[in-house]
Amino acid sequence: MKARPWSVVAGLAVAFALGACGTPDDGGSPAARAVQAGSADSRWSPAPTTSWQWQLSGDLDLDVDADVFDVDYERTTRAEAEALKDDGRRLICYLSAGSLEDFRADAGAFPPAVLGDVMSGWPDERWLDIRRMDVLLPIMAARMDTCVAKGFDAVEPDNVDGYLNATGFPLTAADQLAYNRAAAELAHARGLSVALKNDVDQIPDLVDDFDFAINEECVRYAECGLYEPFTDAGKAVLHVEYQGSLSFCAEAERRGFSSMLKPLDLGASRRPC
Repeated sequence: MKARPWSVVAGLAVAFALGACGTPDDGGSPAARAVQAGSADSRWSPAPTTSWQWQLSGDLDLDVDADVFDVDYERTTRAEAEALKDDGRRLICYLSAGSLEDFRADAGAFPPAVLGDVMSGWPDERWLDIRRMDVLLPIMAARMDTCVAKGFDAVEPDNVDGYLNATGFPLTAADQLAYNRAAAELAHARGLSVALKNDVDQIPDLVDDFDFAINEECVRYAECGLYEPFTDAGKAVLHVEYQGSLSFCAEAERRGFSSMLKPLDLGASRRPC
C-alpha cells in the first residue's frame, strides 16, 4: 500500500494459473514479448544503502538528491523518466498489483468478478481476487510493458499481502505466494528487477524470487528483523517511516537499510537517514 493502514502448493498454483492463461507474457505488447529475460547478474537492482526517493503525489521533483527514484508508472511521463535517467538516476516503477485504483486508465479492464472489498483507508481502491491470474496477469503485464517503454529499471508491485486483509475473498497464503511469484516472473521476463513490498510473513519463501525489498514502517511495527533474509543475501531493503523523528535511523543503519522519513501522502518531501 502507498501507506500501510493499521494493519510444493504454491508452485502447483503457479503452474495451474499460468497454464490457464498462457505464459506470463500474455497480454503484453509484441515488443515487450520480444524482450529476453536477463539473468539476475544482468538486471540492475539497487545496492544496499543506496539513496532513494519515493514520490507518488504532486509534481515530480527531479532535483531531489537521491540515486534511485520510485515513481508512478502512469503519472510519470517518458520525458520525466528520460530526464532522470540522463542525470544518472535509476528508476523503480510503482504499480498496484493487488488492488484496483478506480482512477487508472485501464480500470475498465477489470471485470466485476475480480473486484473485492474497498481497501481500508483508501476509498478509491478495491482489493483484487488474486486467484484469477488468468485475468490479472495480462493486465499487469501490460502495465509492466509501460514501465519498460518509459525506461524504468525495476518495478514495485504494491498490495501483495491481500491474504492478510479483509479483501472479500477467501485468499490463502498459498494464493499469495503463487501470485507474487507470478508477478516477479512477469518483471524478470521484461528485464526488470522486482521489489517485494511488505508481505513480511512470506519473506523466507519469496526472498529468492525478488531482487530487493521495500518496507513501510518496520520500525514502528517491530518487524525489521524479518528482513534478515534479504540483507543476508546482499539484497537492498528500501525503507520508509511516516511518523516521528529520525530516531529510527540508528536501527535502520545497523541493519543496512536505505531509510527515510516521508509524509503519508508520499509527496516530494523526504528526510533521509
